[in-house]
Amino acid sequence: MKSISSFLALVLAATLATPALAEVTRDKYVVQVESCEAILQEFMASPQTAIPAQILRNAKGIVIVNQFQLGFIIGGKGGYGIVMARKPDGRWSVPAFLDAGEVSFGFQLGGRSLYTIYVINDDAGVRLLYKSKFNFGINANAVAGPRVAEAEEASQIIKASVYVYQKSNGLYAGAKLKTGWLAPHNSANELFYNTSHTMPEIIFSDWITPPADVVPLMNYVTQLTH
Repeated sequence: MKSISSFLALVLAATLATPALAEVTRDKYVVQVESCEAILQEFMASPQTAIPAQILRNAKGIVIVNQFQLGFIIGGKGGYGIVMARKPDGRWSVPAFLDAGEVSFGFQLGGRSLYTIYVINDDAGVRLLYKSKFNFGINANAVAGPRVAEAEEASQIIKASVYVYQKSNGLYAGAKLKTGWLAPHNSANELFYNTSHTMPEIIFSDWITPPADVVPLMNYVTQLTH
């Protein structure tokens, strides 16, 4: 989907071009929500990357992450994400913002974006969202999840607290990449929702009224998971 890929490329360029000391506005996080929705749409657009319906129907949480590096050996690095949790009545929470730790690219040349979706399947995976920093690969023994193209074999997949789906764009010459940690982006959540609530309070309570900016993503996730 060329339009989605182009949109994500623009988000990447804008993020790396922003001076570190520039004033951060709410619009920055609106773009991050939109880009995370675009990432999910891009995954679901092809059987080779789409998450099977039965996996999504049983999901207790979804995390969408965009990580990237640009430059020669040591280039611009960054990452962000959002997390949504399913409530006991089946409704999905508003998205809360995450910081994504540095991707380990080793000695490399070029530029690359790594899109990752984590599907949380049980309470053990959900409990990680209460931590100040977590790594699904280490803390939840996350495994690669089945794709729609493998739907017939989905029932035989290894059961895990978290399934991981990844897709990368760009070209690099060098070492294999490796994902890092995730942590609540408290300042982003405070600015975006105008609240001092913690990330668990944002996603597990009904204290936040969804602003219009997040409704399209919430509706899309609801559509996919019902």
